[in-house]
Amino acid sequence: MIIIMKTNAAKEDIANVEKRLLDLGFQTHPIYGEIKTVIGAIGDKSRADPSSLINLPGVESIVPIMKPYKLVGKELKKEPTVVEVGEGVRFGAKELVVIAGPCAIEGEEQIYNVAEAVKKAGAKVLRGGAFKPRTSPYSFQGLEEEGLKLLYRVRQDLNMPVITEVVDTRDVELVSRYSDVLQIGARNMQNFRLLSECGKTRKPVMLKRGLSSTIEEWLMAAEYVMSEGDSKVILCERGIRTFETATRNTMDINAIPVVKELSHLPIIADPSHGTGNWKYVNAVSRAFVAAGADGLIVEVHPDPEHAASDGPQSLKPGVFNELMQVLKPIAEAVDRSL
Repeated sequence: MIIIMKTNAAKEDIANVEKRLLDLGFQTHPIYGEIKTVIGAIGDKSRADPSSLINLPGVESIVPIMKPYKLVGKELKKEPTVVEVGEGVRFGAKELVVIAGPCAIEGEEQIYNVAEAVKKAGAKVLRGGAFKPRTSPYSFQGLEEEGLKLLYRVRQDLNMPVITEVVDTRDVELVSRYSDVLQIGARNMQNFRLLSECGKTRKPVMLKRGLSSTIEEWLMAAEYVMSEGDSKVILCERGIRTFETATRNTMDINAIPVVKELSHLPIIADPSHGTGNWKYVNAVSRAFVAAGADGLIVEVHPDPEHAASDGPQSLKPGVFNELMQVLKPIAEAVDRSL
């Protein structure tokens, strides 16, 4: 439920309401406005008698939250959330944020070359996989901590924030040491222990949509992260599984406006994994920017034909640069910048 405080309610009254809610076993999430303060109360509402709360000093009204995702939805927080990463990179603001880099970190020369190229082209965040969960146990699984160290060195040298995937609860602390953003992949979208552990770090978390997950299931997964006190969640649409086999997945462009209506969280798109083919990345990227996405995550590799993983969907640096130029007028047309 949402407790709406009276205009210019005293700090003591707000603190008293919070204390009462905590005593009743609720988690409280106050939002301080210039004129009014609202307090989100998450928990078992059968424990609280609304009449006992409405009579507390400073309380104006009590409104139930109808959606199952209490913190992710717009009932508690109507204005868009802006997630800040590193210095000056803001997901959900007017400027579109493009994340780019290789699927997997293969070595020092490769990651430095890609990082320098994508930064020059306008990417704001570097991606690179150190732990690579693959369909086959015999495929390349990543450089693990060695890869994380390389990613961190590039981050320091180029002053560019980085994102990498965490796939196991046992690795959350390790990955948090090196990465600015924790990525939770599609296969782990409903790994609830992992979601909770990532939320406890209070670091930005990028949550990819599961292959066969509904939007509500996706938002409920984000609720697990936020319920641990981490409000810095970025959603990522990366395609869903349908009957179509011409592309790896079917990119759900509907997800952008639907999520914008239901949630205050920023949402980006992954045209590389969604299509599985570099030839389609340009067109799909343009479509998602036009639809209102807050950014993109694009795979870039200097030699895709010999990439350790996901070569067919990776853009060469020159092609990525062309994509960035093509996106600028589309971003301007929807009142965004790039």
